[in-house]
Amino acid sequence: MRLPRTAYTSRPWRIHELTHDFLVEDVWALPTPGGPDDLARLVRQFADGDGSAVSSPVPRLLFAVRWKLGALLGWDKADAGLGTRVRTLRDRLPADLHEGPRGPDLRSLPFTSVYQTHDEWAAESANRTMHGVLHIGWVPDGAGRYRGQMTVLVKPNGLFGAVYMAGIKPFRYLGVYPVMLRAIGRKWQETAAENTRP
Repeated sequence: MRLPRTAYTSRPWRIHELTHDFLVEDVWALPTPGGPDDLARLVRQFADGDGSAVSSPVPRLLFAVRWKLGALLGWDKADAGLGTRVRTLRDRLPADLHEGPRGPDLRSLPFTSVYQTHDEWAAESANRTMHGVLHIGWVPDGAGRYRGQMTVLVKPNGLFGAVYMAGIKPFRYLGVYPVMLRAIGRKWQETAAENTRP
């Protein structure tokens, strides 16, 4: 379920210290009910993902088109990414986060972990179009349990990046996010069932 931006901005997340120059692009409630200490399990699910969230026909086609365009136009070259075109957010970390757990990188998508705490995890990616942050928070659900909350933050690369982000918005909302959220929930339920088997 899509949430208002205030679901992210009203919380005292540590990520706010690092992303004052980023835009809040999307905020989503994740179908991952759990207890107060389950963020690490959700982070492992993201990191170990096999790409099943984008394996349905529509997202697969959209991602294939995006990677093909990126290859043809040089959007994803090494000199357009982290440590070259943009500095990593790890350079902005306060000492306590820098010395704490970094968290895992994603296996199936080009995201590098920035930090992980008890209730939040952030990973980043950069290319010729933008510098993006995937933030996963672990929040009370109002019914005595907890769930994940996913926020996507972006810093478009100039006018080109802003136009690109505006152009892909309908595709994200119609073809990517619905499938991705269902896949996240399905995987969460599968691993919950595996953990309760004798």
